[in-house]
This record gives sequence, C-alpha cells and structure tokens, in this order.
Amino acid sequence: MDERYPIGTFQFEGDINRTLTHQWIEEIASLPKKLREAVSGLNNEQLDTPYRDGGWTIRQVVHHIADSHMNAYIRFKLALTEDSPVIKPYEEARWAELEDSKLPVEVSLTLIESVHTRLVALLKSVSEEEMKRTFVHPESGLVSVEKNIGLYAWHGNHHLAHITNAKL
Repeated sequence: MDERYPIGTFQFEGDINRTLTHQWIEEIASLPKKLREAVSGLNNEQLDTPYRDGGWTIRQVVHHIADSHMNAYIRFKLALTEDSPVIKPYEEARWAELEDSKLPVEVSLTLIESVHTRLVALLKSVSEEEMKRTFVHPESGLVSVEKNIGLYAWHGNHHLAHITNAKL
C-alpha cells in the first residue's frame, strides 16, 4: 500500500448521476464526526507525529482538511454563481507550515463542522442543471460541480485514512 494514498487516488470516469452525488454528499456530511472520533484521545505527542515518514503530522492533516474544505466551499459557490470562473490554487504544503497549523486540533474540528454544515446544505440544494456548472483550475482544467463533490468526498476519506492508519 502506498502510504501517501491509502485509499488510492481519486479516479472517476463516466457519467455521474444523482444517486452517486447524494452518496458523495453523505460522505462529506459524515466526515466531521468521523474525524473527531479519529483524533479523540490523542495526546499532543501523537498529534505531532507524522502519519508517514516525510509526511505531515496528524495535527497538520486536521488543519489541512479545514484549509482545503474552506477553499472547496468557496470554489463551489464561485462555480454556482459565475460562468466557469478561474479559481486560485494555494500552496498546501506551505500553508501546513504556518503558525495556525500548530493550534489545538479542536479549532479546526469546530471549523470543519461549521463549513461542512454549510457545504452540505448548499450541495443538497444544487439542481441537476447546476451540477454541470464548472470552474477552471489552472492545473486541473475544467471541473464540474458534480465531479468536485466526488473529489472532496474522496479528499476527506483520504486524509481520514492517513489518521486512522497512523493510529495502528
């Protein structure tokens, strides 16, 4: 198993339907509770242990999920309100080194719960037509709302697996 991708990379080709997007939205909705359970009882030494050699610490992973999913929320809103906007990527690894990534994980757990509450409410309200709306990622190209839902369901599960595998 590749420790960088414990559940594999996000791969999806083919048609995306309402059943599948609903499943992905439910995965997004369940992440905050699963994440909170995964780090429950970990002490600072455990939180500051990398999930793999050369990887981020568990603390950094939790803060990264908050950073990433806040960006995702904004990207969804941009795609739903503008015509194929070009979004701004960010330097994830550099963000993970900033001082706020050393805060207690509770700060980001609370933030993730709040962002996911809004994100899930937004995604559940998206029409079939709106699912096809897009944004442009400078590196990935054109991304539809529906495919981005799958990507962020995968992203949460991907980092959750980093944490749960590190605890073994």
